[in-house]
Amino acid sequence: MTAPPAWLTVLTTTDSEEKAHALARSAVEARLAACAQISAPVTSVYRWQNAIESSEEWQVFFKTTAERYDELEECLQREHDYDTPEIIALPVIRGSARYLGWVTAETAPAAAL
Repeated sequence: MTAPPAWLTVLTTTDSEEKAHALARSAVEARLAACAQISAPVTSVYRWQNAIESSEEWQVFFKTTAERYDELEECLQREHDYDTPEIIALPVIRGSARYLGWVTAETAPAAAL
């Protein structure tokens, strides 16, 4: 049996650049993510309420630890204006020790500082 990943990249999408920046800033300020990267608009095609929809969205990738995931998810659920926001955590299998150490340090709960 393998251990769960210690680090995650968490993905969400939103319908404006301003909302993407607000979600990113909120998570980083709360130390729930070490950083957040906002990608240029993408086109999403999906089924919603029995119809096929297409919309322009911005992707936000949060770099965090598994320890902080639950709080990050709660933050995104609270601050997101979608009824059912995409929140997906992808395991970081490997990475540079210096970078992953930085992610760990920047997401440490305030009590640990």
